Amino acid sequence: MEMPIPDQAILARKSRVVERLRAVLPVDAVISEVSETRAYECDALTAYKCPPMVAVLPSSTQEVSDVLRICHEEGVPVVPRGSGTSLAGGALPTADCVILGVARMNDVLDTDYANRVIRVQTGRTNLSVTGAVEENGFFYAPDPSSQLACAIAGNIAMNSGGAHCLKYGVTTNNLMGVTMVMMDGEVVEIGGAHMDSGGLDLLGLICGSEGQLGVVTEATLRILPKPEGARPVLMGFDDNEVAGACVSDIIKAGVLPVAIEFMDRPCIEATEAFAQAGYPMCEALLIVEVEGSEAEIDHQLSLIMEIARRHNPVELRESTSADESARIWLGRKSAFGAMGQINDYMCLDGTIPVSSLPFVLRRISEMSEQFGLKVGNVFHAGDGNMHPLILFDANKPGDLELCEEFGAEILKLCVEAGGCLTGEHGVGIEKRDLMSYQYAPEDLEAQMAVKDVFDPQWLLNPAKVFPLDVSASRRSLPVAAE
Repeated sequence: MEMPIPDQAILARKSRVVERLRAVLPVDAVISEVSETRAYECDALTAYKCPPMVAVLPSSTQEVSDVLRICHEEGVPVVPRGSGTSLAGGALPTADCVILGVARMNDVLDTDYANRVIRVQTGRTNLSVTGAVEENGFFYAPDPSSQLACAIAGNIAMNSGGAHCLKYGVTTNNLMGVTMVMMDGEVVEIGGAHMDSGGLDLLGLICGSEGQLGVVTEATLRILPKPEGARPVLMGFDDNEVAGACVSDIIKAGVLPVAIEFMDRPCIEATEAFAQAGYPMCEALLIVEVEGSEAEIDHQLSLIMEIARRHNPVELRESTSADESARIWLGRKSAFGAMGQINDYMCLDGTIPVSSLPFVLRRISEMSEQFGLKVGNVFHAGDGNMHPLILFDANKPGDLELCEEFGAEILKLCVEAGGCLTGEHGVGIEKRDLMSYQYAPEDLEAQMAVKDVFDPQWLLNPAKVFPLDVSASRRSLPVAAE
């Protein structure tokens, strides 16, 4: 994506905005040189790039408020950014925007073990939340694959999940309150360190809103006592559909594992070459983990393994030690990196009913033949959150476009199967133009009316989530006179 040469009016505007921002932020917190703003030109959806006009790195809620107030007065779009790990282009800038990064806002503000909550600044990484409480026997449950790098801000924006969301839920199930700054600089508190708030469920509205409504600077999160123990079992199958049927049967049996993860042969081969976790070379692999006391673990695993045996697994391996458990999970945690070593890929996250897994896996295989692009499947099978990895060559003309077309067909398939476009990555720009496939015009109108209330000028995270044709009139609204 080529950046147009700025005209004198844009340069003058940039100069004025930079001057005002430097009046409220430390010198090193305002990044305006083009060579330096390129570090923020994309997120993890690297196919699309555009350097922002300016990037800012505030360190407090007050500094975020000052930045948004200035941008509101100047009519400048703002793109909130956590760690930039979005796979849907959620933090992609526009050439006239200010990137507002929260990376410097990473403090733990308060910990209340008696009530099992922690309050943090949202630039803190997901894994470091657990790091702050694990010595006292607690953990933070949502665990995206990028948890080492991804920020709580982005987790809230996209309602992120992870391998253990089957038992513990996704971000919205573990988020209790937020401090949020509105586009005009007003600071609001929503929810708090208690189970439920009265009135409208504004917290449910904020979580998953992709930076469209405000910038979340602080979050109150639920922390949980560590379980007594956990143990995974590894299952190998000769067929993807059989593995999918096994998952469906485990869920139907009423057993609640903490995680059920799926990998197919392309992913198994890639991860074995990369991590050497000792996986069997089969068509499909499941990792099923349960937790609790030793008696609970033994009982649950006996039921799960009995179900697995009905599907004639080629391998059924129960972990017998902490080291073996770590190796079983090593390959799954390494899957995305391993696949990236052998090919460019696009990672999707459509979600389907668990009962539809066999059908959807078969259709993806058929479409792979149709489009001539290979697919590696690795996903959270327990809750139907799929992660097909479409392999393509970014240096081959037309391959990216073909990959995107294939991806769109997979996401449509998910909707047709009774699921939805996104389970945790968000809509961003990747699925923006597919929103009309899942939602009726009235549904989109209702969603956009909510944004009208929170961000009347549509300055927050522009050109994301809503199809450009249906949001055109709102995005072109003139800036209100001061």
